[in-house]
Amino acid sequence: MIPIHLTPFAFILILIVGFLILSLKIVPEYERLVVFFLGRFQAVKKPGLRIVVPGIQQAVRVDLRVITMDVPSQDVISRDNVTVRVNAVLYFRVVDPEKAIIQVEDYYNATSQLAQTTLRSVLGQHELDEMLSEREKMNADLQEIIDKQSDAWGIKVTNVEIKHVDLNENMIRAIARQAEAERERRAKVIHAEGELQASEKLLAAANVISENPQALQLRYLQTLNDISNENVTTLVFPLPIDLIQAVIKKKE
Repeated sequence: MIPIHLTPFAFILILIVGFLILSLKIVPEYERLVVFFLGRFQAVKKPGLRIVVPGIQQAVRVDLRVITMDVPSQDVISRDNVTVRVNAVLYFRVVDPEKAIIQVEDYYNATSQLAQTTLRSVLGQHELDEMLSEREKMNADLQEIIDKQSDAWGIKVTNVEIKHVDLNENMIRAIARQAEAERERRAKVIHAEGELQASEKLLAAANVISENPQALQLRYLQTLNDISNENVTTLVFPLPIDLIQAVIKKKE
């Protein structure tokens, strides 16, 4: 039991200990402490054990780790008047805690709203085919624009990725028909190129045979040899005009 004459000192000691406990702040390595003295910015406290005087100083913790933000799906009208729903994911972090607390009320919500409006405005300048085939370029454009506008808030946007481009059923069927027509066109082009190459080879062979009549005889004999290997009972083959004329002349 504390003597009566020591009670005031014990009370003061308890107040001092409680005050010190309330004043001590442990700041992790991935955080910074933005301190205000009587409402005015004082300093940014680094990691470690820090003292913040209650009632006189106010401290706000700021996380410096990369934040992953899902950008909600946005209705976008492309340049060729196609309505799609697009969502994305945004990666950013705070690089200047002072600006992140002083220059904007809620940097997380502000970055989210900026990402949504930028997503609609940037994708609206592209056609549907570009949205589907040039995502890397659009990701780079989005990252550059958002990073530039959020720099005043002490925010660094490290990456933006478009996740999904959702189309309605009619547009999906139209794209499928377009892809099928493209495949048919390529098949016809390949077939035509094959016919052209075959005709060129036949023309070259005809020129060789016309210059060397013996080649025609050799080809004729080779054809007879191929036919004789077949298991057939009736065999019909043409006779060269030169051979028939030679026989007629000999008979005469």
